[in-house]
Amino acid sequence: MTSNTPEKEEVPLVQKIVAVLWPSFLAAGASMIVLFLIFSPDELVPELRAAGVSNMAVYSVTFVFLWATTLIACALSCYFLRPCSRCN
Repeated sequence: MTSNTPEKEEVPLVQKIVAVLWPSFLAAGASMIVLFLIFSPDELVPELRAAGVSNMAVYSVTFVFLWATTLIACALSCYFLRPCSRCN
């Protein structure tokens, strides 16, 4: 007896990784734009200016931090979207 329900095809690992990395990259970029439209790096961390750290370094570190936090959020969303039957 054959079943009429089609078998679900497994999503490739690369597609799963990109499905997490790309949205988190876009969210980090948008968050960074909004953040630095409101605040300048000199206002956020004035001690860094005195230490000779450039604005570009502050932008870079901020972007990596925002990307990491949104990456974790996207990865957790994908994890919790899995059906419960696959977890048990």
